[in-house]
Amino acid sequence: MQKRHRIFIAINLPHEVKKFLSGFQKKFNGIPAKWTPKDNLHITLLFLGDLTDEELGQACVEIKEVVKNHTSFNIELNKIMYGPDNKIPFDTTQGKPPRMIWASGEKNKEVSQLKNNLEDALLEKINFKPDNKLFSPHVILARISTFLWRQIEPEERPEVSENINISFTVETIEVMESVLKRGKPEYLIIESYNLK
Repeated sequence: MQKRHRIFIAINLPHEVKKFLSGFQKKFNGIPAKWTPKDNLHITLLFLGDLTDEELGQACVEIKEVVKNHTSFNIELNKIMYGPDNKIPFDTTQGKPPRMIWASGEKNKEVSQLKNNLEDALLEKINFKPDNKLFSPHVILARISTFLWRQIEPEERPEVSENINISFTVETIEVMESVLKRGKPEYLIIESYNLK
């Protein structure tokens, strides 16, 4: 059986941004959640799924071609909140619990265009499920345990809504592999491509 690689295309964050965002774990440590290790914090542009060596090679060729037609751009992150945001505001007395805590950002024309061009190029070469939603940059800080969340009395569920002001320039796009090591995901950079 062919080895498969769990692949996604990501925007990696500058070290100081990772450090700042990982600091929210202390602030919201009463929430039953599994926090993302600082070094794993990133923005996922596209999740490609489990690819064979051949598919991964084809994907890298296509990604390189697409990226060289795009210039660097800025990302702004402005809020720490529960996600996904199609469930906000959350009704704490009923309805579905939030699935995560994330840092969300402004919708961005350059990022959306890059994501769409990558999807178009890759759909011709590999089989993956495109995400047709309008792209909004976000960094997943923690994944919430639904079971434990439901054990908290509604009026005692912490509010997570914090304004932040983070801006950074994106100059590279990475093809990354998620590898399980000792039961925890570790993200490895397979290829890195410079924007113009």
